[in-house]
Amino acid sequence: MSPKNFIVQVEPAVEAKDGHPSMGPVYRSVLAKDGFPAPIDGLESCWDIFRMSVEKYPNNPMLGTREFLNGKHGAYEWLTYKQVYDKVIRVGNAIRACGVEREGRCGIYGANCAEWVMSMEACNAHGLYCVPLYDTLGAGAIEFIICHAEVTLAFAEEKKIPELLKSFPKAGEYLKTIVSFGKVTPEYREQAKKFGLAIHSWDEFLSLGDDKNFDLPLKKKSDICTIMYTSGTTGDPKGVLISNNSMVTLIAGVNRVLDSANVSLNTQDVYLSFLPLAHIFDRLIEECFINHGAAIGFWRGDVKLLIEDIGELKPTIFCAVPRVLDRIYSGLQQKISAGGFIKRKLFNLAYSHKLRNMKGGKEHSQASPLSDKIVFSKVKQGLGGRVRIILSGAAPLAPHVEAYLKVVTCSHVLQGYGLTETCAGSFVSLPNEMGMLGTVGPPVPNLDARLVSVPEMNYDALSSKPQGEICIRGDVLFSGYHKREDLTKEVLIDGWFHTGDIGEWQPDGSMKIIDRKKNIFKLSQGEYVAVENLENVYGLVPDIDAVWIYGNSFESCLVAVVNPKKEAIEHYAETHNISGDFDSLCENPKIKEYIMGELTRVGKEKKLKGFEFMKAVHLDPVPFDMERDLLTPTFKKKRPQMLKYYQNVIDNMYKTINKR
Repeated sequence: MSPKNFIVQVEPAVEAKDGHPSMGPVYRSVLAKDGFPAPIDGLESCWDIFRMSVEKYPNNPMLGTREFLNGKHGAYEWLTYKQVYDKVIRVGNAIRACGVEREGRCGIYGANCAEWVMSMEACNAHGLYCVPLYDTLGAGAIEFIICHAEVTLAFAEEKKIPELLKSFPKAGEYLKTIVSFGKVTPEYREQAKKFGLAIHSWDEFLSLGDDKNFDLPLKKKSDICTIMYTSGTTGDPKGVLISNNSMVTLIAGVNRVLDSANVSLNTQDVYLSFLPLAHIFDRLIEECFINHGAAIGFWRGDVKLLIEDIGELKPTIFCAVPRVLDRIYSGLQQKISAGGFIKRKLFNLAYSHKLRNMKGGKEHSQASPLSDKIVFSKVKQGLGGRVRIILSGAAPLAPHVEAYLKVVTCSHVLQGYGLTETCAGSFVSLPNEMGMLGTVGPPVPNLDARLVSVPEMNYDALSSKPQGEICIRGDVLFSGYHKREDLTKEVLIDGWFHTGDIGEWQPDGSMKIIDRKKNIFKLSQGEYVAVENLENVYGLVPDIDAVWIYGNSFESCLVAVVNPKKEAIEHYAETHNISGDFDSLCENPKIKEYIMGELTRVGKEKKLKGFEFMKAVHLDPVPFDMERDLLTPTFKKKRPQMLKYYQNVIDNMYKTINKR
């Protein structure tokens, strides 16, 4: 059997010259060897995606919310495509009645819900820029985005209104109208009045446009449909401009991937919407669902109740970040170990038998039907009983978790990779390809990809094991950073977007993400950490000389190794009756607690985000030095060497944290 290859070369490699690093060959998906998928007929914009589905499937259920009766959540209640369309038209008329014109900016702030999608579609209808506002970007981000994007009207979940009002008076320069997804309390009205701000409940707002009928403008592919702000590596969030064309191009590519593997989306599909719509991953998936006339049900906004929502909705496609899948994995592990010897033995037998067959090339449904029926059907029921695809994105999924879920959930577990700037899914692993375990699969069939060598990190795109920075070209790319031409030029060079991620091509054409070009990494929940920036902040603690911060994509928090100041520690020990020499003081839990407290105090003063706080610290009495190869001659930290040197310390800190 000849080895599989899922990519084709379209341009040759380029040798290094004039100080420019070498570049590997340009590849695209084998599904695009005869050209990229043609755009869907009549589909020019995000509005067309929705409008065409309303025409085709007016009575299909579109948006579902759990009803709330007598203090309890019950079944999902559904609005059909036509019912949603009628509301969207009313929302659009109301926005226009407030004086917002074409290319005006509307903010949306809050957890995923039907009103979120309706507000977004109303923006799509009238050629307005939809600007999601979200608060994990840290203190002041809401105010920054409103002013930077010039948001004039903002929709908000009722409980987010106080946060929105905190951005005044500064935001008042642009923001003139707030619309609640629910009601408006007298206190909010009072505050809004002080700022000369119009504020409406959802029902009041809808009626504003009832006697009006604004024409829907013609929309072009090149029009911007949304500005998505992403965390900058340092400094302010960056506004990523995403065009209609990026969205419709990517949807055509996703459709071709799913069709080729016989797992196409259809009108019977049901999606659980819980990943934030403010991020590109969820937004894109929901657009794909709307494109197929499928159903989207919203969670209640509480992670602890997520499994219950899944049981009620019974989704067919489940998208998650590794942190959620890790939780599911741990929950299953606990259940099995609590199940007694016979049950455990049976489970392990069924597991190894099915895994062996899947690795031998059998599809998951044929690998061991008996094991599925007797053992794994219970796991499938735990996810509602109908899940056929689990898609993981936003951070790497640990290979052991991926393999486990592929076997026990009786569904395809796929891993994707992309950035806001590439409109989410740039690579995705394929169903029934166990060889792709631990990779993000081949490129989707509507973009070109290549690796560019990074000599300073010893990554060579031309070696027999090609490694380098992943670069992407195609219509899926963003249109630039809003008002930041300088930053756009740094990453968009000759039509290629430089992702900053280091990848390695696998022999079958899958991509494996192995590193990050700059000193930025992601935690397991998908949050970016700009480590140098943080070390500068924590360096302000007077009692420490140096700090090295570490985290990785399989852990959800940060840890640190600190060189404390000898005099400061000895002084603290003396005044608190703690005995011992400097070395033993660095081991003392009370001293560690003191340094942790100092780090936390500075973090709070500097308004760091929750995930930027240290969860454990190790004190090294010996300063970082060149002798141990921890520093360069210019005193820059050699991060890979530091990790190697402190590996045991790091492992122990995470072990202790994860036991808590």
